[in-house]
Amino acid sequence: MTLKPPPQVRPLRWTAALRRLPVLSVRQPYAWLIVNGIKTLENRSWRTHYRGPLLIHASSNRVDLTEDVLARYGARGRVRMPPPEDYELGGIIGYVEIVDCVRRSDSVWKNPGGWGWVLANARPLKFKRCKGAVGFFRV
Repeated sequence: MTLKPPPQVRPLRWTAALRRLPVLSVRQPYAWLIVNGIKTLENRSWRTHYRGPLLIHASSNRVDLTEDVLARYGARGRVRMPPPEDYELGGIIGYVEIVDCVRRSDSVWKNPGGWGWVLANARPLKFKRCKGAVGFFRV
């Protein structure tokens, strides 16, 4: 079963230009929250100077796909989370733009310490299976 984005988010179509973008792997359900415009800040231990478009890869790691995690993040984003078996894994699921990288933020998504990558203009894409990697990578 394929997840449907919230009604306000229109999926993008794959283009040659999208295939050339850098990719970042993110575990589910966070990748789903990002590409549907709910999670607007990604926590990382490293700073990025990159600003611009990025593809989001949903890793194959299922460690956070539990009912407890889904309930917690659903409440934080005020959204009904799909059940664990509905998340796509091991491929690109969407597009987002990195617009800033901050140490401090009032965002409910910011964890203490580390860097917060501020995200905007998120859109889902039709699932495209590919192997992930650490850091930015290319398809």
